[in-house]
Formats: sequence, C-alpha cells, structure tokens
Amino acid sequence: MLALAALALLAATDPVFLGTAADFAILTKTGISTVPSSSITGNIGCSPIAGTALTGFSLVSNTATAGQFSTTPQVSGVAYAANFAVPTPSKLTTAISDLETAYTDAAGRTVSSGANLNVGAGSVAGETFTAGVYTWGSNVNFNSKIYINGSKSDIFIFQMSGNLVVAAGAEITLIDAGDGTGGPIPANIVWQVAGHISVGAGAHLEGILLVKTHAAFFTGSSLNGRILSQTAVTLDQAVIVAPPSPSPEIGGSGSGVTVAKSDSAGIIVGVVVGLGGGLLIIGFFAFRYYKYRLGLKAATKL
Repeated sequence: MLALAALALLAATDPVFLGTAADFAILTKTGISTVPSSSITGNIGCSPIAGTALTGFSLVSNTATAGQFSTTPQVSGVAYAANFAVPTPSKLTTAISDLETAYTDAAGRTVSSGANLNVGAGSVAGETFTAGVYTWGSNVNFNSKIYINGSKSDIFIFQMSGNLVVAAGAEITLIDAGDGTGGPIPANIVWQVAGHISVGAGAHLEGILLVKTHAAFFTGSSLNGRILSQTAVTLDQAVIVAPPSPSPEIGGSGSGVTVAKSDSAGIIVGVVVGLGGGLLIIGFFAFRYYKYRLGLKAATKL
C-alpha cells in the first residue's frame, strides 16, 4: 500500500502530455478570430470546423502544398483547418484528440496538499506558487501580479471548476528558485480551466491553457504558452508565443511533447525500493520508457 501511495504521489507531479497538440500555439474546435494585428509565434489550427472559422487573418492558401495549409502575416508559423488538403484533416483529428486527452489528464490530477486547495478562495493576487498541483472549486482571478517560483524541471498544474479571469494589466512573473537550472518554463505550467478564460487588456500569462470552453485575449494582452481550447479563441491585437519544449536532459522530447520528470521522483523511487517494491519499480520504469517512446512518435510535426 505504501509503495502504491508513493507512485500515486509521483504521478501527481508528472507533466501533462500534450502529444501532437503541442505542434500548435493555438488549437481549437470551433475557430479563432483576431482583431488585427495580433502576433502569433507558432502554428494555429481548428477542427472539426472549416477554415472559414479562422477570421481576421486574411489567409493565403499555400499552393506549393496543394492547399495543406495557409499563411498570414499575423502568424509566424502556418494555419491549418479541417477542410484543407490531405493529410491535414487526419492530423488535426489526432491533435484535437490529444488536446482532449491532455485536458482530462490535467483535470484528474490529485491536489498536492491541503495548502494547495482553494488558495485565496480563488482571489490569488499577490500569491506565490511553488511546484505542485493546485485545485479550486470556483473561479480564479487576479488583478495584479502573481508569482510562480521554481526550477526549470518543476511542474505546476492549476485546476479550476470555474473561469480564469485576469484583470487588465495583471501579470504572471516567473521566479528562479536559484538551483542553477533556470526558473520555471511555460511548457511545464498548465492551467486546466473548466469554464472560460478572460485575459484583460495589457495582461500577461505564462503556461499551457487547457480550456473547456472559450478563451478571450483583449487588447494588447499576451501569453508565453499555448491556447488549447475545446470551443473558440478570440484575440484583439494579442501576442501569443509558443514555448519550446524542455530539452531531453531535463526530460522533454525536444519535439513538442513534454516528458519532464519531477524533482521528487528520485526520493519517491527510493522509498518504493526501500519498501521492497523491486518488481514494481522495474515495471514502472518500463512503462515510463514505453510512454516516452510513444511521445516521440506522436510528436511528428504537421
């Protein structure tokens, strides 16, 4: 029982696997609209809805690939939609499935401790968050700065049953914990939002947004991360910068699928071995290697 509890704790601090959804800065089911000019670093895509749901971008179809994708000055990558030429439709279907799986994974994580439950009753302005899983049974909002403090390999998962509401001018600041690896990175910060996300004018966010409904970024707002929405995304002269994934030595595949290991992994594995769980730990590492290999295969770019 103690061995199983130790492995459960390890799973709670594992990263959220994005699969091929990590090929996108913005991926949605029902469309993306922009009030020009927004600036997006990375690819955008929508499925199962058609490309007519990508509005405000003045898309130009790429004839060299027979219409597999389109381009726009507002996107440094390319734009994909479900009605573009093959193989784009099937690749988008896979990416949307990976988005849904990632959302379910993030929503199912167990809160790290009682102190991480309903912090500030959802009003988190001025709070500092360290690595772990945080849960709110409400909306979460802030109207000034919040701080995320940790190392490059730390995993942060923020779950909420309501909306994420960020006031105009509010921002997230990343703090280096001083362990020599660098501070937290957006690829390891996940926001699982059961409602919608509203980011006020001039506000700034960090992390991967897994949102059940829509995400709205108002005038001049910005994100270092990805927006993975199960409905729509609206932008008003917003700046979205997709982050690189962690490097393999930190635990990432380097190709869009985060496979980072938590700092607590060695401690917990030691506990399991000490409890005589030799066979269990061998099976655990075999599973992690198998999942890692699958992650590498899933990370093929569009």
